[in-house]
Parts: sequence; structure tokens; C-alpha cells
Amino acid sequence: MKRFIYGVLITLAVVFIVKSCGDENTSEAILEENSMLIQQQVENVSKLIVTEGHFAEVYNYRDSKELFGPLITAEKKALVVVNADVSISYDLSKVSFELDEDAKTLTIKSIPEPEIKLNPDFEYYDVTADYLNQFDAGDYNTIKRNVKNALLKKVEASTLRTNAKNRLLSELQKFYVLTNSLGWTLVYQDRNIESTTDFNILP
Repeated sequence: MKRFIYGVLITLAVVFIVKSCGDENTSEAILEENSMLIQQQVENVSKLIVTEGHFAEVYNYRDSKELFGPLITAEKKALVVVNADVSISYDLSKVSFELDEDAKTLTIKSIPEPEIKLNPDFEYYDVTADYLNQFDAGDYNTIKRNVKNALLKKVEASTLRTNAKNRLLSELQKFYVLTNSLGWTLVYQDRNIESTTDFNILP
């Protein structure tokens, strides 16, 4: 009888050990699979977020050149109409992140700065110049530089940046949904993200 009881106990112990090893291997496999899934999704999600707008600018260019002192001046001027397509984008393929499998944590380390691209179309009207003060490449470069600075100020004062940031936050929320569904924790700017609305209060 004792031998039978010992045999049953030994059998149960062996079964328990084998089952424990199997469960541990399964857990490790699931953890590795989840880690690979998270990494792949972070790398693939929305490579580029773009907010587009259109701006028009009317620019008056004038240049005076003194000849033989202030008594005689030679002038040149131009009226420039600029129509520009503007885009603001975040290249999310450049997101820096870190996976901690032991703590089941995805930490977003940094996000690239927004990229502003201007595609202006210049139309020149009423271009006049005195014989001794003709238009040259330097004038056209000055016009383009001044117009670009004026357009950038318009972009900063518009809602384009806000719209682009809102699009960015919507993409970051996807990271939270992914990690939360797998039982992981998302960390951004040294704080745990516990809901999709947490992104809305980030600077």
C-alpha cells in the first residue's frame, strides 16, 4: 500500500513539473511574440502624418541705389503674388522607443520635430527697373527668402500646427490601444499612459 501511495505521489510530482515547464515555455513564447508584435506595429504605424494648407501672399519689392551721392537714385520694384502649398508632417519612422520585456513596458523615448515644407509659386507683376539698377539673381533670391519668412509666420499663426499635433496624438493613442490590449504599459515623457485621453494634456 505504501509503495502504491509513493508511486502516486511521484507520478503527480513528475506531472506537475512537466506541466510547469510547459506553462513557462508557453509564457515565454507568448511574451516574445507580443514583443515582436509591438515592435513591428510601432515601426509600421503611420509612417507619415501630414496636414496641408494653402496660403496666398502679395509682396512688394523695392530697391533704391544711390548714384553719385543722394542726389540721383536708381530704383527697381516688383509686385509679387505668391500661392503656396504648405505641409506639416511627423516622420513616425523616426520615433525612438524602448521595449522592456521583463516589465512589459513600451517607452517612447522621443518623437521627431514636425517638418514644414513650403511649395510656393511666384508670379511677378509690374516689374520695373532703371537702367543703372537692373534686376539680378540676388534680387530674386531676396524676394524668395523674404516671402518664405512671411509664409512661415503665417503658418505659425494658423491652425496648421495644432491640426498636425492633433493628428500626432491620434497616432500615439494607437500605441496605447496596442500595448493595453496585450497587457503592457505605455510610458511617454516619464509618465504612465493609462488612457487615450492622457495624451491630450501633454505639452
